[in-house]
Amino acid sequence: MVSATSSKMSDSSSDHPTVQVEFGGQKVDVPKGGYYDRYRMNPNLDEIASDPAVGPDIDFFRQIPKKLVDSRVGQVYAPNFYYRTNSVQLLFLAPLDNLKSKLPAPLEPITAFPGYGLVAMTFYSYLVCDNDPYKEVSIAIIVRQPGKNSYSTTQLLSSLWNQTFYGYVLALPVDTEIARVRGVYGYQLPKWLANISLDMDEANIKASTITTDGKLDLALDVPCPELKTIPSQSRIVNNNAINKIDEKWYQVTVQTNPLLGAQRLFPRDVIIYRGKGPLSELLNELGAWTILRMDLLKDAQMVLNMPVPIKAFDSVKI
Repeated sequence: MVSATSSKMSDSSSDHPTVQVEFGGQKVDVPKGGYYDRYRMNPNLDEIASDPAVGPDIDFFRQIPKKLVDSRVGQVYAPNFYYRTNSVQLLFLAPLDNLKSKLPAPLEPITAFPGYGLVAMTFYSYLVCDNDPYKEVSIAIIVRQPGKNSYSTTQLLSSLWNQTFYGYVLALPVDTEIARVRGVYGYQLPKWLANISLDMDEANIKASTITTDGKLDLALDVPCPELKTIPSQSRIVNNNAINKIDEKWYQVTVQTNPLLGAQRLFPRDVIIYRGKGPLSELLNELGAWTILRMDLLKDAQMVLNMPVPIKAFDSVKI
């Protein structure tokens, strides 16, 4: 399943030794002594709870036992645990015609207002997780739930009430090779390497992504709103990413347990810089300009599940 050989290589200097591991037929370097090196995706949760970077409250993960399962890259332990994360998401309004042009049939964008759908742009920082710290940026179109024929307004209200959303991911750059390899070969998601930053303090949130050739693609600067503590497991959010894996439709569910965060409607003090990179170009093509909502999570826990076939699309020809 997974093999490893010791290595003295590092991303910048000998102060950061790595171990070379094999995943899906690809050899990648991971931090020596990190979570992936030590646990190979099957951690001892009692040891995890003793890590000061995680904190003792990991009951959310204890209720979701890991299993050794078959995948398109061999047997792996799943689901994937993200013990401490933070993120900032901007939800844009965008013309439905622009969104439809980016969606393969039979996916349809959900209608938020007449003639407009929704695009979610999210910066993530996974501070402690099974495959070691990394950052990620997602751009996704919010779509109708597969197999549901109710009105868009009904579906949208239901999603908000149940905290369950469906999206088609158009871009998902990451900043570590293990994250790229796992996403591309394990889930066939549109991942590539980029330099990504996400910094939060009491005053500001700053985020950016830079292409590997050094060009600024996308940057975000916004004052940090007042944060509220959220009781653990009181508001679980289910985000379902829909995509094709080996020419069949699947959905991948991410469960988020928010612990500290804030939400703002029509925020006016968000500064976005759009460069010439792929993310900015994609947002421009989608016509995503008006920000409907900002969601900030300063602290959250997440679970990434394995892909599940979408039976509602069994009769759809690709």
